[in-house]
Amino acid sequence: MKRLFYAVSLIALATSNIAVAGTCATEVDIIVQSSSSWDGEALPAYPAGQPEVTILKITIPKGTQLPVHEHPVINAGVLLAGELAVKTEDGDVLHLQAGDPIVEVVDKWHYGINEGNEPVEIIVFYAGIKDMPITIQE
Repeated sequence: MKRLFYAVSLIALATSNIAVAGTCATEVDIIVQSSSSWDGEALPAYPAGQPEVTILKITIPKGTQLPVHEHPVINAGVLLAGELAVKTEDGDVLHLQAGDPIVEVVDKWHYGINEGNEPVEIIVFYAGIKDMPITIQE
């Protein structure tokens, strides 16, 4: 019962705009909320099994092209620094700059390339299941 109380209290604090003495009001901004990936395809259903969340911080040196790969699980991220182009084998291209969110394509071959003058830093959240890979290289 204590855990439930603490969880409800934390959620209420995080989503309210009540100012605590000497601090600013908490703000919550939706960065991205979507049922489709960046190329407009509907996201697939979550696979059955024990859920497993993975969060990666990926750094891509300037001028680097990642190998062609696909993700069998839903994932989304936020570009923290740099400029990144994501290209599918279908010819779709997404250009990202620092601060941009991405809801990644699922089960579609693609790659990223750092076309900027500084390293790319991106945080990516994967919603998969235990013992299932989050990335498969071509």
